[in-house]
Amino acid sequence: MQAAEIELKFPVADVRKVRAAAEVLGFSLETERTFESNTLYDTPERLLRGRKQILRLREYGRTWTVTHKRKSDPNAADVQYKRRIETESVVEDGPAMSEVFSQMGYSPVFRYEKFRTEYSAPGGKLVVDETPIGVWAELEGEPAWIDQMLAGLGVDPATCVTDSYGTLFLDWKASTGSPAENLTFEEVGMVAV
Repeated sequence: MQAAEIELKFPVADVRKVRAAAEVLGFSLETERTFESNTLYDTPERLLRGRKQILRLREYGRTWTVTHKRKSDPNAADVQYKRRIETESVVEDGPAMSEVFSQMGYSPVFRYEKFRTEYSAPGGKLVVDETPIGVWAELEGEPAWIDQMLAGLGVDPATCVTDSYGTLFLDWKASTGSPAENLTFEEVGMVAV
């Protein structure tokens, strides 16, 4: 399935507060807190990264998904919202898909983990991601809906980012001096919140 994705991330200081505000705003729990493991693939020359694309294999609970993301307009400089074209499909056998990628010249280049809880409401989604470097939430929907939900959740738009978890991890590494190469609970050495 291919779809346009518009989203914003924001840091979460108090998960209970976000959950309570989400309930007031009419969000319904879609998926309980579930462990998620992601692997990004690229060529040794990092051709996909150079094109601002990702190729991801995700294990979320018992479901494997392959995803390709690219900018919706490679020349656009929209910094307020993250806009991507996402093509995604469930796959039956994740390790077999990884082998297909390997045979095509794509190797694992970055892994990241989190515990994700998903909520939905008319107009979009809210996810709360407990990562090894802190808790983040994402709102996904049309810009006006995202702005309305930010206000309802009491989130200062100035705290929102369009960064990927890879970029957030690199920023964290730079500020902490951590030798971790992947955003995993084991490498970061932190217990889930």
